[in-house]
Amino acid sequence: MTTALIWGDEHLRYDFGPHHPLKPIRVELTVGLIRACGLLDEPDADIRPPAPFTTDDVLRMHDAAYVEAVIAASKNPRDHRAYEFGLGLGDNPTFAGMHEASLEVCGASVSAAAGVWNGDVSHAFNPSGGLHHAMRDRASGFCIYDDPVAAIDWLLDHGAQRVAYVDVDTHHGDGVQAFYYADPRVLTISLHESGRYLFPGTGFTDEIGEGDARGTALNVPLPPGTTGDIWLSAFDAVVPTAVDAFAPDVLVTQLGCDTHATDPLAHLALVTDDYMRIATRLHELAHRRADGRWVALGGGGYQLATVVPRAWTIYFAELTGGDLPHELPWTWLAHAEEATGVRPPGLFTDPPVLLPPEREARLRRTTDATVEELKRLAFDELARHT
Repeated sequence: MTTALIWGDEHLRYDFGPHHPLKPIRVELTVGLIRACGLLDEPDADIRPPAPFTTDDVLRMHDAAYVEAVIAASKNPRDHRAYEFGLGLGDNPTFAGMHEASLEVCGASVSAAAGVWNGDVSHAFNPSGGLHHAMRDRASGFCIYDDPVAAIDWLLDHGAQRVAYVDVDTHHGDGVQAFYYADPRVLTISLHESGRYLFPGTGFTDEIGEGDARGTALNVPLPPGTTGDIWLSAFDAVVPTAVDAFAPDVLVTQLGCDTHATDPLAHLALVTDDYMRIATRLHELAHRRADGRWVALGGGGYQLATVVPRAWTIYFAELTGGDLPHELPWTWLAHAEEATGVRPPGLFTDPPVLLPPEREARLRRTTDATVEELKRLAFDELARHT
């Protein structure tokens, strides 16, 4: 079993600027922590570069008028014509070289997909990827081009008959869902904080796909304050059954860690110990239903030093089968503090989130009701695809 980390070993160019919450340092610190923990010293782990990804490639995903607007804004970030495409606004400020930087992220996800599908590696991880909000005709939620779609489209174009996409970001994976909402070849599953409380305001249980694809879009909207135990109970009630029924050729996952209790942009209450349990479940699922083929992508997460590197290093350790040290290497801790001004925790594990019993019971009742509603609306439809 070989695992690839997709990384070009240079400064990540996908950068909205110093005042934006999505900063490239979080990915660079992740790669540094993976290295410092010795996970790339494993005999079956290596680094692979992004694949070439061109304007012609992105035009097969996104509308030509939108791509032209990205290219124009990339050359002239003050081009106000970009506004109608969601560019140049608060979430998606324009920056020089934006088009090329976005192509690189897509190329990294395609490299992960190609390595897994061609049998060069069993698993692959692109920590810069997971930009799941980008729509066919506009930017959204820090996402310019939709790299998970680039990976899934590559897989479908190269022989995969069915792809399962599981999104554990705290925000609904609306862009990926929209691309495949009428495509029965792709199962999209998103567990996220409910759109009643959080961007993008979608991802409800009645969004189940359309036409021949009814039943292949599954959403588990969760209430604010949901802890890891409750989150995992929802995962266990939905994801294995759905993926087993769909029987995909490959598993693609978006591993956003903005579900963490300390994340500044959302309100779920998971901790790093929960990511260990999620990683184990996804790994088992990949081997049970997709012959081990697992394409893992990054995603959200805005505690740049304290959470994201630990979370994604936990996932990479699961991908490789390597062992994590109990304590984070002191040299990496010093580097992370110097780079961000924040001292990360010294351990990979977190203390649990403890809620008053009555609140925990209320959250569990709400989540259980949501799961049952989803099953009622979608599982019979999904069964038609088996």
